[in-house]
Amino acid sequence: MPELPEVETVRRGLQPVLEGATIARVEARRPDLRFPFPEKFSQRLTGKTITALGRRAKYLTMNLEGGPVLICHLGMSGSFRIETADGSDMPGVFQHDRSKSSNHDHVVFHVVSPAGARSRVIFNDPRRFGFMLFADGPVVHPMLAGLGVEPTGNTLDGTLLASLMKGRRSPLKAALLDQRLIAGLGNIYVSEALWRASLSPLREAGTIAKPGKKAQAQSEHLAQAIRSVISDAIAAGGSSLRDYMQTDGSLGYFQHAFAVYDREGEACSKPGCSGHIERIVQSGRSTFYCRTCQR
Repeated sequence: MPELPEVETVRRGLQPVLEGATIARVEARRPDLRFPFPEKFSQRLTGKTITALGRRAKYLTMNLEGGPVLICHLGMSGSFRIETADGSDMPGVFQHDRSKSSNHDHVVFHVVSPAGARSRVIFNDPRRFGFMLFADGPVVHPMLAGLGVEPTGNTLDGTLLASLMKGRRSPLKAALLDQRLIAGLGNIYVSEALWRASLSPLREAGTIAKPGKKAQAQSEHLAQAIRSVISDAIAAGGSSLRDYMQTDGSLGYFQHAFAVYDREGEACSKPGCSGHIERIVQSGRSTFYCRTCQR
Protein backbone atom coordinates (compact mmCIF):
# COMPACT_ATOMS: atom_id res chain seq x y z
CA MET A 1 0.00 0.00 0.00
CA PRO A 2 1.55 3.37 -0.96
CA GLU A 3 2.34 5.47 2.09
CA LEU A 4 2.21 9.23 2.54
CA PRO A 5 5.50 10.03 0.73
CA GLU A 6 4.41 7.99 -2.30
CA VAL A 7 1.03 9.71 -2.43
CA GLU A 8 2.65 13.13 -2.06
CA THR A 9 5.05 12.24 -4.88
CA VAL A 10 2.09 11.31 -7.08
CA ARG A 11 0.36 14.59 -6.18
CA ARG A 12 3.43 16.59 -7.17
CA GLY A 13 3.70 14.67 -10.43
CA LEU A 14 0.07 15.36 -11.34
CA GLN A 15 -0.03 18.96 -10.15
CA PRO A 16 1.61 20.67 -13.17
CA VAL A 17 -0.82 19.00 -15.57
CA LEU A 18 -4.03 19.08 -13.53
CA GLU A 19 -4.08 22.31 -11.53
CA GLY A 20 -5.79 25.01 -13.56
CA ALA A 21 -6.80 22.54 -16.28
CA THR A 22 -10.35 21.93 -17.43
CA ILE A 23 -11.73 18.40 -17.60
CA ALA A 24 -13.01 18.02 -21.17
CA ARG A 25 -14.43 14.55 -20.55
CA VAL A 26 -14.01 11.51 -18.34
CA GLU A 27 -14.06 7.85 -19.34
CA ALA A 28 -15.13 5.52 -16.53
CA ARG A 29 -14.55 2.16 -18.16
CA ARG A 30 -16.21 0.06 -15.47
CA PRO A 31 -18.94 0.75 -12.90
CA ASP A 32 -16.73 0.37 -9.85
CA LEU A 33 -13.31 -0.04 -8.31
CA ARG A 34 -13.25 -0.96 -4.62
CA PHE A 35 -16.55 0.91 -4.39
CA PRO A 36 -19.05 1.85 -7.10
CA PHE A 37 -18.35 5.18 -8.78
CA PRO A 38 -20.61 8.00 -7.55
CA GLU A 39 -23.83 8.56 -9.46
CA LYS A 40 -23.27 10.62 -12.63
CA PHE A 41 -19.53 10.42 -11.99
CA SER A 42 -18.35 11.46 -15.46
CA GLN A 43 -21.07 14.07 -15.97
CA ARG A 44 -20.30 15.85 -12.68
CA LEU A 45 -16.62 16.14 -13.60
CA THR A 46 -16.97 17.15 -17.24
CA GLY A 47 -16.43 20.85 -17.90
CA LYS A 48 -15.06 21.54 -14.40
CA THR A 49 -11.82 23.41 -13.78
CA ILE A 50 -9.43 21.87 -11.26
CA THR A 51 -8.60 24.64 -8.79
CA ALA A 52 -6.26 22.67 -6.49
CA LEU A 53 -4.77 19.21 -6.16
CA GLY A 54 -4.17 18.31 -2.54
CA ARG A 55 -3.41 15.43 -0.22
CA ARG A 56 -4.83 14.42 3.14
CA ALA A 57 -2.97 11.53 4.73
CA LYS A 58 -2.85 8.88 1.98
CA TYR A 59 -5.73 10.37 -0.04
CA LEU A 60 -5.48 12.64 -3.07
CA THR A 61 -8.03 15.46 -3.19
CA MET A 62 -9.05 17.28 -6.36
CA ASN A 63 -10.89 20.56 -5.76
CA LEU A 64 -13.20 21.49 -8.61
CA GLU A 65 -14.57 24.95 -9.34
CA GLY A 66 -18.09 25.03 -7.92
CA GLY A 67 -17.55 21.62 -6.30
CA PRO A 68 -17.54 18.80 -5.55
CA VAL A 69 -14.18 17.53 -4.23
CA LEU A 70 -12.94 14.31 -5.80
CA ILE A 71 -11.22 11.99 -3.32
CA CYS A 72 -8.87 9.39 -4.80
CA HIS A 73 -7.12 6.48 -3.11
CA LEU A 74 -4.50 4.39 -4.90
CA GLY A 75 -5.28 1.18 -3.07
CA MET A 76 -2.57 -1.48 -3.41
CA SER A 77 -1.77 -1.27 -7.12
CA GLY A 78 -3.29 1.96 -8.39
CA SER A 79 -1.16 4.41 -10.34
CA PHE A 80 -1.61 7.46 -12.54
CA ARG A 81 0.23 8.06 -15.76
CA ILE A 82 0.24 11.17 -17.89
CA GLU A 83 0.12 11.00 -21.67
CA THR A 84 0.62 13.97 -23.93
CA ALA A 85 -1.39 14.57 -27.10
CA ASP A 86 0.95 12.32 -29.10
CA GLY A 87 0.46 9.47 -26.61
CA SER A 88 3.94 9.46 -25.10
CA ASP A 89 4.63 9.23 -21.39
CA MET A 90 6.30 12.13 -19.66
CA PRO A 91 10.01 11.32 -19.21
CA GLY A 92 11.53 10.28 -15.91
CA VAL A 93 14.51 8.59 -14.35
CA PHE A 94 14.64 4.94 -13.26
CA GLN A 95 12.05 4.22 -15.97
CA HIS A 96 10.50 0.78 -16.02
CA ASP A 97 7.52 -0.89 -17.63
CA ARG A 98 4.21 -1.08 -15.83
CA SER A 99 0.72 -2.18 -16.68
CA LYS A 100 -0.69 -0.20 -19.59
CA SER A 101 -3.26 -2.78 -20.56
CA SER A 102 -6.58 -1.16 -21.37
CA ASN A 103 -8.09 -3.85 -19.15
CA HIS A 104 -6.58 -2.03 -16.16
CA ASP A 105 -7.03 1.56 -17.41
CA HIS A 106 -10.24 2.15 -15.49
CA VAL A 107 -10.53 5.95 -15.55
CA VAL A 108 -9.23 8.37 -18.17
CA PHE A 109 -9.34 12.13 -17.58
CA HIS A 110 -9.08 14.18 -20.79
CA VAL A 111 -7.85 17.61 -19.68
CA VAL A 112 -7.06 20.89 -21.39
CA SER A 113 -4.58 23.34 -19.91
CA PRO A 114 -5.26 27.11 -19.81
CA ALA A 115 -2.90 27.38 -22.79
CA GLY A 116 -4.89 24.79 -24.75
CA ALA A 117 -2.54 21.82 -24.39
CA ARG A 118 -4.37 18.51 -24.24
CA SER A 119 -3.32 15.57 -22.05
CA ARG A 120 -4.75 12.34 -20.77
CA VAL A 121 -4.37 11.36 -17.12
CA ILE A 122 -5.01 7.65 -16.76
CA PHE A 123 -5.75 5.72 -13.58
CA ASN A 124 -4.57 2.13 -13.88
CA ASP A 125 -5.36 -0.37 -11.12
CA PRO A 126 -4.95 -4.12 -11.77
CA ARG A 127 -6.21 -5.16 -8.31
CA ARG A 128 -8.99 -2.55 -8.16
CA PHE A 129 -8.48 -1.71 -4.48
CA GLY A 130 -8.34 2.01 -5.26
CA PHE A 131 -11.40 4.22 -5.33
CA MET A 132 -12.78 7.62 -6.33
CA LEU A 133 -15.55 9.30 -4.34
CA PHE A 134 -17.12 12.74 -4.10
CA ALA A 135 -17.28 14.98 -1.04
CA ASP A 136 -18.58 18.48 -0.39
CA GLY A 137 -15.18 19.39 1.05
CA PRO A 138 -11.83 17.67 1.71
CA VAL A 139 -12.61 17.13 5.40
CA VAL A 140 -16.33 16.44 5.09
CA HIS A 141 -16.22 12.85 3.86
CA PRO A 142 -16.32 10.25 6.67
CA MET A 143 -13.09 8.66 5.44
CA LEU A 144 -11.21 11.91 6.06
CA ALA A 145 -13.16 13.58 8.85
CA GLY A 146 -11.61 11.57 11.70
CA LEU A 147 -7.98 11.75 10.59
CA GLY A 148 -5.34 13.08 12.94
CA VAL A 149 -2.54 15.61 12.52
CA GLU A 150 -0.33 15.52 9.42
CA PRO A 151 3.28 14.38 10.07
CA THR A 152 4.72 17.08 7.81
CA GLY A 153 5.81 20.62 8.59
CA ASN A 154 6.31 21.75 12.17
CA THR A 155 2.82 21.03 13.53
CA LEU A 156 3.88 17.67 14.92
CA ASP A 157 6.32 18.56 17.69
CA GLY A 158 7.33 16.83 20.91
CA THR A 159 4.62 18.48 22.98
CA LEU A 160 1.82 17.49 20.61
CA LEU A 161 3.19 13.98 20.18
CA ALA A 162 3.38 13.50 23.94
CA SER A 163 -0.23 14.65 24.31
CA LEU A 164 -1.31 12.10 21.68
CA MET A 165 0.56 9.27 23.38
CA LYS A 166 -0.39 10.17 26.97
CA GLY A 167 -1.94 7.29 28.88
CA ARG A 168 -1.73 4.85 25.97
CA ARG A 169 -0.66 1.34 26.92
CA SER A 170 -0.46 -0.04 23.38
CA PRO A 171 2.96 -0.58 21.77
CA LEU A 172 4.50 2.64 20.49
CA LYS A 173 4.50 1.45 16.90
CA ALA A 174 0.79 0.57 17.03
CA ALA A 175 -0.06 4.00 18.44
CA LEU A 176 1.90 5.75 15.70
CA LEU A 177 -0.02 3.78 13.07
CA ASP A 178 -3.37 4.91 14.49
CA GLN A 179 -4.68 7.23 11.77
CA ARG A 180 -6.94 9.00 14.28
CA LEU A 181 -3.81 10.33 15.99
CA ILE A 182 -1.35 10.92 13.15
CA ALA A 183 -2.63 10.80 9.59
CA GLY A 184 -0.66 9.07 6.88
CA LEU A 185 2.03 7.24 8.79
CA GLY A 186 2.51 3.68 7.55
CA ASN A 187 4.48 0.59 8.44
CA ILE A 188 7.70 1.39 6.61
CA TYR A 189 8.24 4.93 7.82
CA VAL A 190 7.22 4.25 11.42
CA SER A 191 9.92 1.58 11.58
CA GLU A 192 12.45 4.00 10.13
CA ALA A 193 11.46 6.87 12.44
CA LEU A 194 11.64 4.72 15.56
CA TRP A 195 15.14 3.63 14.59
CA ARG A 196 16.22 7.24 14.08
CA ALA A 197 14.80 8.13 17.49
CA SER A 198 16.41 5.07 19.18
CA LEU A 199 13.02 3.98 20.54
CA SER A 200 11.75 0.41 20.63
CA PRO A 201 8.53 -0.34 18.72
CA LEU A 202 7.58 -2.59 21.65
CA ARG A 203 7.69 -0.03 24.42
CA GLU A 204 4.44 1.30 25.87
CA ALA A 205 3.37 4.39 23.95
CA GLY A 206 2.57 6.41 27.05
CA THR A 207 6.15 6.18 28.33
CA ILE A 208 7.22 9.05 26.09
CA ALA A 209 4.52 11.24 27.64
CA LYS A 210 5.49 10.85 31.30
CA PRO A 211 6.64 13.87 33.32
CA GLY A 212 10.35 14.57 33.26
CA LYS A 213 13.10 15.71 30.95
CA LYS A 214 13.92 12.22 29.65
CA ALA A 215 10.42 11.60 28.29
CA GLN A 216 10.25 15.15 26.92
CA ALA A 217 13.51 14.59 25.06
CA GLN A 218 12.26 11.26 23.70
CA SER A 219 8.99 12.69 22.41
CA GLU A 220 10.78 15.63 20.78
CA HIS A 221 13.39 13.36 19.21
CA LEU A 222 10.68 11.07 17.85
CA ALA A 223 8.66 13.97 16.44
CA GLN A 224 11.78 15.23 14.66
CA ALA A 225 12.53 11.72 13.39
CA ILE A 226 9.02 11.32 11.98
CA ARG A 227 9.15 14.66 10.19
CA SER A 228 12.65 14.05 8.83
CA VAL A 229 12.04 10.53 7.53
CA ILE A 230 8.86 11.67 5.74
CA SER A 231 10.66 14.70 4.31
CA ASP A 232 13.61 12.60 3.14
CA ALA A 233 11.30 10.03 1.53
CA ILE A 234 9.33 12.71 -0.34
CA ALA A 235 12.56 14.29 -1.58
CA ALA A 236 13.68 10.87 -2.82
CA GLY A 237 10.40 10.21 -4.61
CA GLY A 238 9.05 7.61 -2.22
CA SER A 239 9.78 3.91 -2.03
CA SER A 240 9.20 1.56 -4.96
CA LEU A 241 7.94 -1.62 -3.33
CA ARG A 242 5.87 -4.04 -5.41
CA ASP A 243 3.44 -1.97 -7.47
CA TYR A 244 4.32 1.60 -6.52
CA MET A 245 5.68 4.08 -9.07
CA GLN A 246 5.54 7.77 -9.82
CA THR A 247 3.25 9.44 -12.37
CA ASP A 248 6.05 9.70 -14.94
CA GLY A 249 6.77 5.96 -14.72
CA SER A 250 9.93 6.40 -12.65
CA LEU A 251 10.84 4.51 -9.52
CA GLY A 252 11.08 6.12 -6.11
CA TYR A 253 14.43 5.37 -4.53
CA PHE A 254 14.14 6.01 -0.79
CA GLN A 255 14.26 2.23 -0.33
CA HIS A 256 18.01 2.48 -0.93
CA ALA A 257 18.20 4.57 2.26
CA PHE A 258 16.26 2.18 4.51
CA ALA A 259 18.10 1.74 7.79
CA VAL A 260 16.01 -1.10 9.17
CA TYR A 261 13.06 -1.93 6.92
CA ASP A 262 13.58 -5.26 5.11
CA ARG A 263 17.15 -5.50 6.47
CA GLU A 264 16.69 -8.46 8.79
CA GLY A 265 20.02 -9.94 9.93
CA GLU A 266 22.12 -6.99 8.77
CA ALA A 267 24.36 -5.05 11.12
CA CYS A 268 22.82 -1.91 12.57
CA SER A 269 24.25 1.13 10.79
CA LYS A 270 23.93 3.50 13.74
CA PRO A 271 27.41 4.73 14.75
CA GLY A 272 28.70 2.90 17.82
CA CYS A 273 25.96 0.25 17.79
CA SER A 274 27.04 -3.39 17.72
CA GLY A 275 23.53 -4.77 17.21
CA HIS A 276 21.77 -6.19 14.18
CA ILE A 277 18.36 -5.74 12.62
CA GLU A 278 15.60 -8.11 13.70
CA ARG A 279 12.17 -8.77 12.29
CA ILE A 280 9.17 -9.31 14.52
CA VAL A 281 5.43 -9.35 13.81
CA GLN A 282 3.12 -6.82 15.42
CA SER A 283 -0.61 -6.93 14.67
CA GLY A 284 0.10 -9.09 11.65
CA ARG A 285 2.66 -6.70 10.15
CA SER A 286 6.44 -6.89 9.97
CA THR A 287 8.44 -4.63 12.25
CA PHE A 288 12.17 -4.18 11.76
CA TYR A 289 14.31 -2.77 14.57
CA CYS A 290 17.58 -3.07 16.49
CA ARG A 291 17.02 -4.16 20.09
CA THR A 292 20.52 -2.99 21.02
CA CYS A 293 20.08 0.72 20.32
CA GLN A 294 16.31 0.99 20.33
CA ARG A 295 15.06 0.98 23.92
